Amino acid sequence: MDLTVLVALPVILPLLFGAVSLTILHHHGAQRWLGAIGTASLLIAACALLWQTHAHGILVLEVGSWLAPFGIVLVADLLGAIMVLLAAITGFATALYSLKTVRKRFERFGYYPLLHLLLAGVNGAFLTGDIFNLYVWFEVLLVASFALLIQGGERAQMEGAIKYVTLNLLSSALFLTAIGLLYGLVGSLNMADIAVRLTQVEDQRMVTVVAMLFLIAFSIKAAAFPLFFWLPASYHTPQVAVSAVFAGLLTKVGVYALYRVFTLIFNTEVAFTHNILLWMAVFTMLTGVLGAAAQFEIRRILSFHIISQIGYMMLGLALYTPLALIGGVFYIMHHIIVKANLFLVAGIIYRLRGSFELNRLGGLYKEHPGLAILFLIPALSLAGVPPLSGFFAKFILIKAGVDAHAWWAVGIALLVGLLTLYSMIKIWNEAFWKAVPQPAPDIPAPGRNGLLFWTTGTLAAMTVAIGVFAEPIYQLAEQTAAQLLNPQLYINAVLGADEL
Repeated sequence: MDLTVLVALPVILPLLFGAVSLTILHHHGAQRWLGAIGTASLLIAACALLWQTHAHGILVLEVGSWLAPFGIVLVADLLGAIMVLLAAITGFATALYSLKTVRKRFERFGYYPLLHLLLAGVNGAFLTGDIFNLYVWFEVLLVASFALLIQGGERAQMEGAIKYVTLNLLSSALFLTAIGLLYGLVGSLNMADIAVRLTQVEDQRMVTVVAMLFLIAFSIKAAAFPLFFWLPASYHTPQVAVSAVFAGLLTKVGVYALYRVFTLIFNTEVAFTHNILLWMAVFTMLTGVLGAAAQFEIRRILSFHIISQIGYMMLGLALYTPLALIGGVFYIMHHIIVKANLFLVAGIIYRLRGSFELNRLGGLYKEHPGLAILFLIPALSLAGVPPLSGFFAKFILIKAGVDAHAWWAVGIALLVGLLTLYSMIKIWNEAFWKAVPQPAPDIPAPGRNGLLFWTTGTLAAMTVAIGVFAEPIYQLAEQTAAQLLNPQLYINAVLGADEL
């Protein structure tokens, strides 16, 4: 079997299952099964892709047999393969969770085809080797995510969706402008070819301008400071399953794009570009966690924490040392699983109590101790409590910051960790530890939640496993960082060493 076929499967499978699901839109049971089977197939393909990429190096598929840089290529290096696997894990967990939580009226409006389309867009962005096709896949996932966001048509959803789509369209316009300017400079859209030609451009000041346009565009999509307010205005409004997949994946596509572009293409003015990234990372951490500390609705708290955690990921790229990039990659792997799981746990709380408002919750530890444990594991991991996955991710980044003498960034990162712990303890005290408020709110009739507990329990077990067995994860992150710091490996794989 040609291993390069594996590179296309994470894009083809969601598109295929989404198209089939669309043809049976009114057969709700079949749609649900297709959702589970399709995302399970994607998970198997993603595991195979990461395994083969780890064993054989960077895999390149030339679409239509057109040679690079003239044709479109799909490229799977370790970073891309890791991101595809994380997307598959999140998608499969979301599909299983949706079996019990997504209402039929949402299924009638294409929930499962849109979920498949979203996963196709996300994976396409992770695997494309063409800068314009990165823009195309961004638009695919934007269309799918906007349609998922407005399902239900409630006022809060529409308000959040307007902010979401407006800022993302601004980002797309900046992105497209940057692509046009970049093409004018080098005459190519292939990212590996751009990386080679950009070093030959005489006017490096123009290169820096283009780099700043990419930085702004991707920072908006990553919900980085200062243009992040679309995220807390929108992520708490849709169904919980949608919030979970958004929280796990959408901003990480922006983070991935920053890692890809500022290690492969714009890596000559590191003292300037990455210093800006450092300031943005610190303010993203700080503003996100302060916003979370001021909230008293679970999903709003978790939404603001997405922003603060994006700052940690950007910190790894900004410091731009081997250890920092290891920490950044490790943090991405930890965070996607933890954050998606926290939203799924919040959905179970809602099913049991009928509210996300902390002042209307209470008594859950006494009545549902298993749920309390399922919340504590990802919550403490998010705060960086050992021996969970978040501790090692933050420890690596803090160590990298100390080694780079970025003392103020280290201090802010430690402070943000403490404030994150405060927010998680606030949810614990209000929802689980305190007594049920009086007069007791109307509590929904209990339903069957076994599948939901199994889904969140599996993700919690993965969080524990990443912490307990941190060494192989660290080694994988180390190999990924080595590839990012040696862009010539990517260039040779795409263009061929003999063509350089």
